[in-house]
Amino acid sequence: MDNTVTDRFDTGRFEANRNRLASLAYRLLGSAVDAEDAVQDAFLHWQADRQHIRVPEAWLTKVVTNLCLDRLRSAQARRERSAGAWLPEPLLDGDPMLGPADTFEQRESVSLAVLTVMERLSPQERAVYVLREAFSYGHAEIAEILDITESASQQHLHRARRRITAARRDGRADPASARRIVEEFLAAASSGRTERLVALLTDDATAISDGAGLTEKLLRYDTAQRIAAVARAGFQPSPAKRRLSGGTPAIHYALVNGAPALLFVVGDQVTGAVTFDLAGARIACVRGIAAAARLVRLTEAWRRHEPETPLVAEW
Repeated sequence: MDNTVTDRFDTGRFEANRNRLASLAYRLLGSAVDAEDAVQDAFLHWQADRQHIRVPEAWLTKVVTNLCLDRLRSAQARRERSAGAWLPEPLLDGDPMLGPADTFEQRESVSLAVLTVMERLSPQERAVYVLREAFSYGHAEIAEILDITESASQQHLHRARRRITAARRDGRADPASARRIVEEFLAAASSGRTERLVALLTDDATAISDGAGLTEKLLRYDTAQRIAAVARAGFQPSPAKRRLSGGTPAIHYALVNGAPALLFVVGDQVTGAVTFDLAGARIACVRGIAAAARLVRLTEAWRRHEPETPLVAEW
């Protein structure tokens, strides 16, 4: 086999693993951009070492996991994530980077709620949780990937599960109910019905906004009355908001990281996303994401998407 054929064959073996690796990296990093960079770095390692690799899947999993851990431990990542301006990057449902979704644990591990909670875990706890819950690796395999003992892997998983369980809410709602709740929120916010907004929120609801990237820290609100007031103001259109969006948005209902969301779309560009965590028939958390850098991949997926009729054609 000549070198050209060999290179194509080896590249093909890597590409067969690319989506799985990207999904692993996204869960570990919470950022599609960083996940893509980690996978590309793994490809460079693969090109250099491929002739000596006997089990590609295991080797690639170890390399990508450790590249992600290096990023999580880096001084730059610690500064960015401790500065109060970090949010998981939202992905449109159907994006291959969301990865496996056959089990509850797999779906939960990629939710914005759990990606946020995982910021409180140590890098190794995060890695063990993702490898075990999302990709079903055994503790012996995880120990090999992370160069730790099986006992340490089990301890990391126990601590990670405890933290994630403590923050978990009963967000189960059938698709029709979830959509109805979000549509009611949109109608109440747009019409300024504060009492109805408060009724839709849990008593301990929270709201987080990146301020369209115009602030250095995230904006946080933690009372139903305050969230309702902010939502009422935020959902009122104005010439300034349209200038910031680059036009007159349509508002679409969508699923983002498995949760209901409202997307503000100008042409084929997503200019804002509002996601909702549900607790039964009420809303426990609202996230507003409008910083352009956080919406790049979501916009790319939206352009390949066949949208339904918008809830609001011109906002």
